[in-house]
Amino acid sequence: MKIKDWVERLSFSPNLGDREMSRGMLIAVVVGIVAGFGAVIFRNLILLFHDISFGEGESWLSAMGDYYVVLVPVAGGLIVGPLIYFFAREAKGHGVPEVMIAVAKEGGRIRPRVALVKILASALTIGTGGSVGREGPIVQIGSTFGSVIGQQLRLPREWMKTIVACGAAGGISATFNAPIAGVFFALEVILGTFSTRYFSVVVVSSVVAAVVSHAFFPDIANLSVPQYGLESAWEIPLYALLGVLAALVGVVFIVVLYFSEDTFDRLKLPDWLKAALGGIGMGFIGLYSADLFGVGYGALEKAASGGILLGGALLLLLLKLLATSITIGSGGSGGVFAPSLFLGAMLGAAFGGGVNQIFPDIAGPVGAYVIVGMAAVFASSARAPITAVVILFELTRDYSVVIPLMLGVVISTVVAQTLYKESIYTKKMRRKGVEPPSEHSMDLLESVIVREFMTKNFQSVSKKARKEALSETFRKSGRRGLMVFGDNEELYGLVTVEDLERALQEGKEDFDAGEICTKTLITAFPDQSMREAMMQLGAENVGRIPVVSRENERKLVGVLRRSDIIRAYIKTSKNQHS
Repeated sequence: MKIKDWVERLSFSPNLGDREMSRGMLIAVVVGIVAGFGAVIFRNLILLFHDISFGEGESWLSAMGDYYVVLVPVAGGLIVGPLIYFFAREAKGHGVPEVMIAVAKEGGRIRPRVALVKILASALTIGTGGSVGREGPIVQIGSTFGSVIGQQLRLPREWMKTIVACGAAGGISATFNAPIAGVFFALEVILGTFSTRYFSVVVVSSVVAAVVSHAFFPDIANLSVPQYGLESAWEIPLYALLGVLAALVGVVFIVVLYFSEDTFDRLKLPDWLKAALGGIGMGFIGLYSADLFGVGYGALEKAASGGILLGGALLLLLLKLLATSITIGSGGSGGVFAPSLFLGAMLGAAFGGGVNQIFPDIAGPVGAYVIVGMAAVFASSARAPITAVVILFELTRDYSVVIPLMLGVVISTVVAQTLYKESIYTKKMRRKGVEPPSEHSMDLLESVIVREFMTKNFQSVSKKARKEALSETFRKSGRRGLMVFGDNEELYGLVTVEDLERALQEGKEDFDAGEICTKTLITAFPDQSMREAMMQLGAENVGRIPVVSRENERKLVGVLRRSDIIRAYIKTSKNQHS
């Protein structure tokens, strides 16, 4: 079959249907595979350039002693600057805002050459000691792969955005071995919405990319830290204070980073030469500690294990802030995720060390504050609280610290939003004259009511229905949940397939629906907004809720399922754009 014929068979309509979803899944698998291999190549290039720069370079420049490290970032800048300037200027900087701009302004269309230039430029920047992370580059690389595939298949605008998000999720997943965080990053940051419309497509891409990466790096462990937990309830105020301090650090990071960009932009030098100038500053900063070069995960593990004292942590925080701002501001290529984790780790180490001296009987281990600090600073700078919690959990594989983690992240996000409107990503979008994505799906559902989309044709059983009759009803209807009616045709409860299976597993020989059903129900009213109903569904983690009359809450008038809410969102979204 010719490629043209294959493309035509994969043609899409903007509407969501089984056929489109199946094709979307297939494309997501392809994007996940490509993003996974892209991450593997990217990692290996970083290792290669690092070995050449700090291995071979040390022997080549041995006459300079320890000062040879000053020249390494300069050499990297001399290559990276012209590479970006002459071949793909979108590869400059940390990458994520460029993808967000492409989604918001260009419908997800990204030039193919960006992926190649970004891989080389970012690997060179990180490998030669630039103080940046892998997250931004791999997001841009994965998104570019997704965009190229989408353009070749001539996908509609909305599908293009989704496939770009698939590439971003796959990149994060493969690079950090964090498939769940990859999904949330793509939805929370790249698309700016948690719409369920194409959620499964993004998940598929993220999982496939993680599998590909794991095949090449089976023993990958991003952060190896001891497990910590909440030692005492008296620690809660301490973690809350840490969240406030993390917000301040996050805001300062944003301000200093863009001040650095403006400063280098004003310099009357060729743009392609500025990265080398930044390399000089990076080199002298790196003389203090090798942990300031590159990603710096070694310092994070050292801090989380209590190996960095208060004074040293504060100095590393300040130097990392300057190093990252200089590297990116001068035109280097790399992400801000790892630097924000570094800043948070040093803040946590300093704060944890301080409170252990002041409150030795209350404060927990310093490492716990380090982990919370990492998530809180990232959340305050990126304004991505959900991603922050999930990605720190996946990086550390430590659930025991989740309570202070969530508290610190929420407080830091709220305080940072109050102090400074823009995130580290949306700041650049605004500068380019592009409006950031906004969470609008909830607002769309505010305008429609339950009555318009609830299901009126629902299956039910009597509370007196015995085991055999109940099993038969489930089999014939194909439903996983049935409404249970009592006397006078009034709502009595809700019975699910899980309730039936549980009763059988417990060895009950004879029972009726009324005995095993759930009698305390969360209900909705016909005149409620779909937004309110969706919040109730999510809060109770159920698949359906009864809709009852306001005059008589035992009178069932319909059933609202998750699929009904999705249908409401799709229709409302179409109406808004028609």
